[in-house]
Amino acid sequence: MTMWTATGRAVAAALLVLCAAVARAESPDPCAVPGYLLFGDSLLQHVTSAVRNDKALKVVVLGGPSASLPGPNGASFAFPARLEVALSQRLPNLKVSVATDIRYRQTAEQMIDDIEKLVADQKPNLVIWQTGTYDALRGTDPEVFRSSVSEGVEKLQSAGVDVVLMNMQYSPRTDSVVALAAYVDGMRWVAREREVPIYDRLAIMRHWYDAGQFDLYAATKDMKTAKSVHDCIGRTLAASIIDAARLEAREGTAPQ
Repeated sequence: MTMWTATGRAVAAALLVLCAAVARAESPDPCAVPGYLLFGDSLLQHVTSAVRNDKALKVVVLGGPSASLPGPNGASFAFPARLEVALSQRLPNLKVSVATDIRYRQTAEQMIDDIEKLVADQKPNLVIWQTGTYDALRGTDPEVFRSSVSEGVEKLQSAGVDVVLMNMQYSPRTDSVVALAAYVDGMRWVAREREVPIYDRLAIMRHWYDAGQFDLYAATKDMKTAKSVHDCIGRTLAASIIDAARLEAREGTAPQ
């Protein structure tokens, strides 16, 4: 009887270890995003050329304060820094640099005034332009907003720079308060017209919230959640850039 008890306990312990291993192996990726929410068919040809010819990639994130996090070390946890880490991990033979050009309380129309200076000073291969939030809060005429975004993209393309448009953050606290639809549609229209990719941050974050991957009610006060969301934005954005530039990369950080 003692022998069987000991054997049973050993088997039970082995099963627990096996179940734990299976659970770990099957644990969902908190950054998982359905493929249809990521980039479409638009290519990043200047990124491809820079990577293949120069073995270097310079990215500038242009836009509002949602590209940052508060605190003395906030910048290292914000999505531009996490994007740099993710690109460097997946493209280890590449020198990657991601800088930010944060504009507080600026509309798209105001931002485009300094685009030529940004290109001349920083010489990026790729500009990730996040915009729309302040225009929506301010009530900018959606047609003026669309026209400004289109003009800004045209300026960057004429300067030999690839562009990724990034729309607003999703917040369940403000979803029914701030009217974003016209500005989201305007950016999508420009993306199609100018043949540039768009990182649909609004839809991606809404998916994470609806799927229970992140509690975005807590993200405004819980820095741990905010850091995790920014890390996932960096990771999924890196995977999308690599795909749009048709680059060969190490596996392991792409969304499922």
